[in-house]
Amino acid sequence: MKKLFLMMAMLFATSIVFAQSADAVVGKWINGDNNAHIQIFKSGNSYDGKLIYLKDPKDENGKAKVDANNPNSNLKTRPILGLQLLNNFNYDDGTWEDGTIYDPKTGKTYSCKITMNGKDKLNVRGYVGISLIGRTDVWTKVK
Repeated sequence: MKKLFLMMAMLFATSIVFAQSADAVVGKWINGDNNAHIQIFKSGNSYDGKLIYLKDPKDENGKAKVDANNPNSNLKTRPILGLQLLNNFNYDDGTWEDGTIYDPKTGKTYSCKITMNGKDKLNVRGYVGISLIGRTDVWTKVK
């Protein structure tokens, strides 16, 4: 009976640790250029992220920056601030994968995977095809 209780307690503790590590990505993050904050949140069983702060939110005319480089002409006038950049990431053994990241500077969407780098850093890797062909940006948790 003691062994059964101990095994159940260990199984329960393991499931709590798993849930905490899956949600470790949730929160506010500063991008590698230190000019934007991205809020990552859980959406059902996946993780998404949106742009919640820009160091320079206005263009040279004093108007809010828009998604001018988007290939879809219907989306070119939407504001960049508040834009959802990260979509549909699934957690698997320390990696958030199978998601996409949108780059409003280029108007392109890339495959993406995210890994923790310590407790307060994320390696965000955007790529085309395979992850070897891509770029990693290190994001830091907002305190």
